[in-house]
Amino acid sequence: MSAVLPFLVLLLVVAVAAYHRWSLAVFTAVAGAGLVLVGLTGVAQVATIVAGSLLAVVALPLLITPIRQNLITAPLLKFYTKILPPLSETEKTALEAGTVGFEGELFSGAPKWADLLAQPKPTLTAEEQAFLDGPVEEVCKMTNDWETTHVHADLEPQVWDYLKKNKFFGMIIPKEYGGLGFSALAHHKVIQKLASISATLSSTVGVPNSLGPAELLLHYGTEDQKRHYLPRLADGREIPCFALTGPTAGSDATSLPDFGIVCEGDWNGAKVLGVKLTFDKRYITLAPVATVIGLAFRLYDPNKLLGDEADRGITLALIPRETPGLSVGRRHFPLNCTFMNGPLHGKEMFLPLSQLIGGEEYIGHGWRMLVECLSVGRAITLPSTSSGAAKLAAAATGAYSRIRKQFGLSIGRFEGVEEALARIAGNTYAAAALSQATAAAVDRGEKPAVPSAIAKYHATEMAREVGKDAMDVHGGKGVILGPSNYLGRGWQAAPISITVEGANIMTRSLMIFGQGAIRCHPWVLKEMQAATHPDPAVRLREFDTNLFGHIGFAISNAVRSLWMGMTFAAFGSAPGDDYTKRFYRRLNRYSANLALVADTSMLTLGGKLKFKEKLSGRLGDVLSQLYIASAMLKRYEDEGRPASEQPLLAWAFHDSVFKIENALSGALRNYPIRPVGWLLWLLVFPFGRRAQAPSDRLGRRAAALLMSPSDARDRLVSGVFLTPCENNPAGRVNAALAKVILAEPVERKFMKAVKGGEIAALDYAAQLAEAVQKGLITGEERAQLEELRRLTWDAISVDDFDHEDLVAASLYRGAKSGDTRRAA
Repeated sequence: MSAVLPFLVLLLVVAVAAYHRWSLAVFTAVAGAGLVLVGLTGVAQVATIVAGSLLAVVALPLLITPIRQNLITAPLLKFYTKILPPLSETEKTALEAGTVGFEGELFSGAPKWADLLAQPKPTLTAEEQAFLDGPVEEVCKMTNDWETTHVHADLEPQVWDYLKKNKFFGMIIPKEYGGLGFSALAHHKVIQKLASISATLSSTVGVPNSLGPAELLLHYGTEDQKRHYLPRLADGREIPCFALTGPTAGSDATSLPDFGIVCEGDWNGAKVLGVKLTFDKRYITLAPVATVIGLAFRLYDPNKLLGDEADRGITLALIPRETPGLSVGRRHFPLNCTFMNGPLHGKEMFLPLSQLIGGEEYIGHGWRMLVECLSVGRAITLPSTSSGAAKLAAAATGAYSRIRKQFGLSIGRFEGVEEALARIAGNTYAAAALSQATAAAVDRGEKPAVPSAIAKYHATEMAREVGKDAMDVHGGKGVILGPSNYLGRGWQAAPISITVEGANIMTRSLMIFGQGAIRCHPWVLKEMQAATHPDPAVRLREFDTNLFGHIGFAISNAVRSLWMGMTFAAFGSAPGDDYTKRFYRRLNRYSANLALVADTSMLTLGGKLKFKEKLSGRLGDVLSQLYIASAMLKRYEDEGRPASEQPLLAWAFHDSVFKIENALSGALRNYPIRPVGWLLWLLVFPFGRRAQAPSDRLGRRAAALLMSPSDARDRLVSGVFLTPCENNPAGRVNAALAKVILAEPVERKFMKAVKGGEIAALDYAAQLAEAVQKGLITGEERAQLEELRRLTWDAISVDDFDHEDLVAASLYRGAKSGDTRRAA
């Protein structure tokens, strides 16, 4: 046994050094000191000498920089440059665009949670809160979604006017240009609230405040373009749209068939240098009513009027609606969500160079401009829409489940419905935390390319799941369309959010991990950049530094994965209170797992990895759920660690880690190189999988929160339109909850008398009268039960129509008329 002691000491130091990420010099010093101490005991002298020699042979060449660079790094650099996967210009632009925030820590294997918790709590200014309480509340009261979607196929004129007058289209435009100059958080809150009453309303406001083109003008426009367009966009004199997608260029947006040829032409009576444009676009939101169109196209200069290059690349332009040659097509009809959307066409229409966004300076930079601005818009508009829809569904479904009774019980008391309510509560909690986290990142000055993809994909998917469960709970109430239905149109429109701004299949399979593995990794992008540096000396030096940093990083994550897998992440430093400390520790483990599997995949698969979309999608799920769980923990901390919120946090957290282990398990069981997959399994799951889906007991507590008023419920559904007015049946159902609960003891007493035969009448009104007459209930209790009946009927009632009324309101009339504003 004594003969192996020096090697055990050496192995222990290796493990400790790797876990805590000591430098090579520190590791060598500690290991050497440990062997000296063993040698001084006089035990196993020969073994100690062998172990010390082994340490010297391995460590000394690595510590002496010239030896390391010439004998090890140079050959590896040569090999690396051969296997480095080629990147298209599109991929390079996507990788270089944006910034890396806390998501980079999640790829580190040892997240610095202090950095997350040090981020300021997102707060609104007094002016922003007043806007939410005033104009936003008012426009929600003005909007009748049934009238919008079924009768007018558009927002009513007074709503359009109100939006313009109150500068809803200018939230992101600075005050110096006539806008509101709101924060990203305020932008998120406004869209969230508008989405809770009408997807048409939120889409109409969302587009001018995302890609714009106001966002593009703010970042890249010339000063003349800003001074002319931004004030007009802010007050609604101009209605914008942006045309990117075409019939043959959807997800592959860079393969634009739309083109412009540099030439001379007439503009406002003068001969100027410009572009002759030909394009065919579709699915363009606000196109039917837009007065200024942002356009993405590929610019060609065959006559070299601007320089030596013929293909100048993707470029962006602003087209006034009255420009000759512009054709605005008839409206698309996106799943009964009647926001303005339609095609645009142009055939050899002329535009001066002054209409290019940013002028000549930004010719050919269009894709980078779009990627950077899309990441900001995608981080807010769709996640906010999703959280608004989910919160509204949670509030209404929780109340409905308490109000609606079958077999003498509230339907929420049945375990099948309880399961659905738990999912609604947990997914709403997660979606709300995620959407707020990405908005906060924008306010911190980040351009969150990877988080925006995570937020877009997962918030829209969670909202769809919430919608499905809410529809199931409501049954026929959700199926029958009409003014009383507050779920049907949202359920119809759910695939729209799934599809737009990067289809979800593509976002999950290609973007989240595809960008995250390189952008968020602490070494990979640096290695790629070092390997292509033009100066050979700098190339070798920087590659050497990054390569051995990467090697130490990989060894550390292997050790951390194994140790935390063996101990089930029960140990280690972590922030949080006694309740959440274990949550942070589990995320530490999965962060190390992700880094290990990602590193191994990039090493063993190389350029083939980007074609392994199932593996990429699963690893993207791990990164996403780490980010979502982090956002939820940050929300919990920002709220002051409320104990009443713990069932929601716990359900959503356990759901996230269950999905993480599912994704890791799926990745390793289907790993393309089977022996590598087996080895990774041993490091990631040394004792097998352990995470379980949220328990029934936890689900019961989460569901119960939706069915009773509380501060936790109020926080969960805050920020959506719940005013119980005529146009808001969901608000009325939600407001009825407290009164229904107050009346339940009286209702039980009354129903007991009816079932016990003490009341002979069959009609409800007669039963109440008889109960009062016999002294079974008081007159005040009778009034309470009458109000309960009225509230219940308002909650469960559905609409019916004369056949002629439905035909008269049919949108097919507009489709035949060809009216571009009203046509379906």
